[in-house]
Amino acid sequence: MSKVMKFGGGCLRDARSIAQACAIISAQKQAVVVVSAVSGVTELLIAAIEQAKRQERHIPPVLSALKSRHFAVIDELCPGGPAEKRLRTAIGSQLSRIGRLLTGIACHRDLTPAVRARLLSCGERLAARLLAGVLECLGTRSTALDAHLAGVCTDENYENASIDRPRTRKVLRPKVAPLLSRGIVPVIPGFFGRGPSGAITLLGRNGSDYSAAAVAFAMNSERLEIWKDVDGFMSADPSRVPTARRLERLSFAEAAELSYFGARILHPRTVEPLAGTRTRVFVRNLEDPAGAGSEIVPGRSGREEAVASITANRRLAVIRVHGAGIGSRPGLLAGVSSLLGEAGINIHSVLTSQTCINLLLDPADARRGLQKIKAAANGVIRKIELEERLALVGVVGDRIMEKEGIYARIFTAVAKEKINVEMAAAGASSVACYFLVRSPDLDRAVRAVHNEFFP
Repeated sequence: MSKVMKFGGGCLRDARSIAQACAIISAQKQAVVVVSAVSGVTELLIAAIEQAKRQERHIPPVLSALKSRHFAVIDELCPGGPAEKRLRTAIGSQLSRIGRLLTGIACHRDLTPAVRARLLSCGERLAARLLAGVLECLGTRSTALDAHLAGVCTDENYENASIDRPRTRKVLRPKVAPLLSRGIVPVIPGFFGRGPSGAITLLGRNGSDYSAAAVAFAMNSERLEIWKDVDGFMSADPSRVPTARRLERLSFAEAAELSYFGARILHPRTVEPLAGTRTRVFVRNLEDPAGAGSEIVPGRSGREEAVASITANRRLAVIRVHGAGIGSRPGLLAGVSSLLGEAGINIHSVLTSQTCINLLLDPADARRGLQKIKAAANGVIRKIELEERLALVGVVGDRIMEKEGIYARIFTAVAKEKINVEMAAAGASSVACYFLVRSPDLDRAVRAVHNEFFP
């Protein structure tokens, strides 16, 4: 059975980190590799799109920056010869494609979702060609397979697509398995796939983890390794809590909740394609390849402690919709949700009472969401407020609902720090509870809860 190895952008920063990734890959047998874009490239492409809308003269500097970033790796790691020549040609061809797409945007002063998806997929395409080419130059047989051609199949959502598991398994496995049997390492770009019409679709920001899980499902892989520039999941963010500990093992449910609440280790949907499989998932550190990392397992983690980790999200806004009996009005919440959904605004969570509906949103969407709701407000809605100085604390553990007194310990620890809890929710997930505090109090709240459970 094959292994799938995913390398994030933090593992592809420069020639040194790419050489380290190549050494790890070359030591494997029958490995399929999935990659993110080289660190900083996606941000460069997003900026290039906005600049191209205004003036065509911004395009050459972008192409030059992309060329320098990728060719610098080739200059340092590739010793010359036919393999290096093929690699430079492949990177040059991809850069030409980016140039044509940006020129089209500049000429038409317009950007369709389909063109945006094609353009943003180019960062991962460049990375796949670069890594496969460097592997070839260093003596490991490898080839790059674009994800949409390899068979990563999705629905037709251009910006935040969902993996189609049956189609992906049916299409991808026959294309990838023969390469493995011939001793060739397939390198597949993450972050995008192919919708039913054949159009390129994106899997959401940082969606390469999600891609890798889809590939692991399609290949029936026994192991998925997600290589990062961190040791794995921690009991808290070390930048907030210096005493944070590495988690040796956690469940799929815990990993999903931690990722959703703000831990930047995995894409929140990573474990979805692996539901019902026996694939073992490991988060590993490129800088410590001998380290154990964190293992993510189906079912329960087997940990005795109720709490696994405390995570936080400072980027949060809340829209409060007030009105008498508003929480019991049939269809009101559904109407508000549909209104925001039609505007492309994601609601992270909803807390309701008889007189107020609280919508948790990304700050970038908050003011637009506020205007949408105000424009559609009827007589039931008395007042609409926007609060942008709130932050979320999530407490996650797969035994959190089973042990008595856990919530009391959480809120007592926060109260001892004289921190007011603005809102709280528990029970929506069997492995998590969360609460909101004022943004300036966030770090103290996280430390207080961490110290309570990890003295």
